[in-house]
Amino acid sequence: MKAILLLLLYSGLVSFTAIASTSPTCPANLAGDCNGGSDGWEGEFFPEIPKIKYEGPSSKNPLSFKWYNANEVILGKKMKDWMRFSIAFWHTFRGTGADPFGAPTKFWPWEDGSNSLAMAKRRMRANFEFLKKLGVDRWCFHDRDIAPDGKTLAESNANLDEVVALAKELQGSKIRPLWGTAQLFLHPRYMHGAATSSEVGVYAYAAAQVKKAMEVTHYLGGENFVFWGGREGYQTLLNTDMKRELDHLATFLQAAVNWKKKVGFNGTLLIEPKPQEPTKHQYDWDAATAAGFLQKYGLSGEFKLNIECNHATLSGHSCHHELETARINGLLGNIDANTGDPQIGWDTDQFLTDIGEATLIMLSVIRNGGLAPGGFNFDAKLRRESTDVEDIFIAHISGMDTLARGLHNVAKLIEDGSLAELVRKRYQSFDTEIGALIEAGKADFDLLEKKAMEWGEPTVASAKQELAEMIFQSAL
Repeated sequence: MKAILLLLLYSGLVSFTAIASTSPTCPANLAGDCNGGSDGWEGEFFPEIPKIKYEGPSSKNPLSFKWYNANEVILGKKMKDWMRFSIAFWHTFRGTGADPFGAPTKFWPWEDGSNSLAMAKRRMRANFEFLKKLGVDRWCFHDRDIAPDGKTLAESNANLDEVVALAKELQGSKIRPLWGTAQLFLHPRYMHGAATSSEVGVYAYAAAQVKKAMEVTHYLGGENFVFWGGREGYQTLLNTDMKRELDHLATFLQAAVNWKKKVGFNGTLLIEPKPQEPTKHQYDWDAATAAGFLQKYGLSGEFKLNIECNHATLSGHSCHHELETARINGLLGNIDANTGDPQIGWDTDQFLTDIGEATLIMLSVIRNGGLAPGGFNFDAKLRRESTDVEDIFIAHISGMDTLARGLHNVAKLIEDGSLAELVRKRYQSFDTEIGALIEAGKADFDLLEKKAMEWGEPTVASAKQELAEMIFQSAL
């Protein structure tokens, strides 16, 4: 959900170049002979890419899975059911390689440089060919990623309906959205926020946009719906009534809950925490802040959290910390699988390739019993310097393999049992009669003072941190 990239895209700064091709397999090339249909396109978008298959760890083929074996059973569940992988439409098919300091670098051969309905349909066809070749049956979208904004709300809705009708046809019976969302951060109308805008007209417009986005997500069989409040926050408190804005946000989210029930959408509503960027201070700063907000406004039973790993690090936490915070509060719903660069201070949305981090992530997922109806959405983009069409596949293969290795590693840790035993021993003093009374809330200060007098100075055992790290590393 990256405003800078999308701003460059929609403001007309993006200029795509048609690249000629002589392949006889009808490649995705505007200069070829494959044009036809209402979107001006028929033929393959990835003619040189085969269906990606599992070949095992010894394979040297970059267009194969080395660790992700979809039907392999790990800890009683198929790998594909632990993962529930999804492709982010905005990065994969709207990403241009642009950054705050440079123009686009990616000129996919099927692009014509427009934001027309025909181009939107062409991208949708490319999306489903990609999903099928990668072997992934879920995708995620913002409403304005997949269909162009119109001059009026009615025109925008009509554009969305037309593209969604094609998506419904292309999905078939096996593919569905992991989640949909409304893009409430790009357009100038949202410069003061959407649900927290100081303008009632903007609040109403945002509500109408969410209403429509939730309807089309429901129509497509989506399993979740996400709220990312990139503009829901403030730049300075000098001109901000923070209490009023938070109250408005809660009222907006309650209205979304009511609409979800009215239309019969059974998906989970998700809030995606992020500390800043683009807003100086966003109201859903991290998992704990979001949990407190939901509890305060009586929304805890209606929402879960979509944790993005790069957002976690921007808030000063590890991804593992945010996942565990969400999990122990009963709020872990979905994961945006990406990572950031520790030397770069913004949201870089890189594909996760760190085996240790992936293992910690999967440890939380397994403790959670899985993520369904959530999953892993690759909210990650190619590096600016990666410009070949095959790079789109290689990046996703690498991300999927990394999380699959993390799953295998957690299975090793559980089978070995040493780490769990270390944790058990660390807290074993509470596995006593007095410990049970404390944890049941039945030990008052009089009793505890009596015990402290009786026991004298307590002994404090080693935490064995280095041993815990050694055990963890041995599984990698």
